[in-house]
Amino acid sequence: MSSISRRGVVAGIGGAMALAACGNPIGGDGDMRLNARVDATRDFLFRNYPGTRELEEKSHGVLWMPLVTEGGLFVGGGYGRGALRIDNATVDYYSATRASFGLQIGAQQYAHALFFMTMEALNEFRRGEGWAAGADLRYALPDRGGSLGTDTTTQLSPVIAVVFGQSGLIAGASLSGTKYTRIIP
Repeated sequence: MSSISRRGVVAGIGGAMALAACGNPIGGDGDMRLNARVDATRDFLFRNYPGTRELEEKSHGVLWMPLVTEGGLFVGGGYGRGALRIDNATVDYYSATRASFGLQIGAQQYAHALFFMTMEALNEFRRGEGWAAGADLRYALPDRGGSLGTDTTTQLSPVIAVVFGQSGLIAGASLSGTKYTRIIP
């Protein structure tokens, strides 16, 4: 790989991560602002997809990520910050980071929530140095009627992800390859 290509790749990664970090503050009064964003995100989800209230009631905890920003030009990245709530009280703050390679161009923002349906899944998430979204993650997708597909099989999954509020120019949003790390406000 020539030095020009390396510089281009490094610049692409740096630019994507800089774009991804926009609008995700924490520190100073950032924890209060982040909690306010989590409240607004939760309220939006419950208002638009009432079935998520049932998921929250049955879950042992929910990681709310009110804003994740992704961008890329062949090399991409994404970043967001959120709060883990147990019994609707914030217990920890987390960042979500993602890197991707391939045919891609554009940027998007979205919110998501991870519903931990078993105590074992929640404990594993909290104990880990960093948790990567993987095979134990199941997506619940809103249908055209505004309800959420929350069948018995989905409710028995260890972790259920709901991705919503998408805007931007990259088609689709997936959490595969996303790493969650505890942060200190």
